[in-house]
Amino acid sequence: MESNEEQLDEEQLTRDVVELMAGLVAVFHREYEEAAQARSLTGAQAKVLALLRYGPLPMRRIAQTLSCEPSNITGIVDRLETRGFVTREADPQDRRVKLVAATEAGRTASAELRSSLHFAREPLAALPLEERRTLRDLLNRMLTGAQG
Repeated sequence: MESNEEQLDEEQLTRDVVELMAGLVAVFHREYEEAAQARSLTGAQAKVLALLRYGPLPMRRIAQTLSCEPSNITGIVDRLETRGFVTREADPQDRRVKLVAATEAGRTASAELRSSLHFAREPLAALPLEERRTLRDLLNRMLTGAQG
C-alpha cells in the first residue's frame, strides 16, 4: 500500500509531466503558426494541407480530424483552391461526396512548412537514439490509450 507521501509524489510527477507536455504543445503551435504565416497560410490551411499529403480526403473527414464544422472546412478549402494548392473532385465510389486533393504546389508548400519546423529537432537530437525511441514508443502508447 502506498503512503500518502508516495501518492503525493506520484500526483506531483503526473502534474509535472502534463505541464511539460502542455509547454511543448504551446511551443509547437506557436512555431507552426509562424511557419504557416511565413507562407501566407493560416494554421488551419496548413493543417489541411498536412492531412492531404497522405492522399485525397472527403471534406467531412477533414472536419472530423480537425474537430471543426464542415462549413469551416469549406471556406478553408475555397481559399486553398483559389491559390492552386488543392482541387475538389467527386469520389468515384459516391459522386455526392467531394474529395479534396493537394496539388503539386500544395504538397510542396506543406513539405516546406514541415521542413522549416525546428523547435523539436535540436532538443531531440540532444537525446541518444535509444532515448528517442523510448520517448516515441511512450508517446505512441499514450496516444493509442487515449484513442482506445
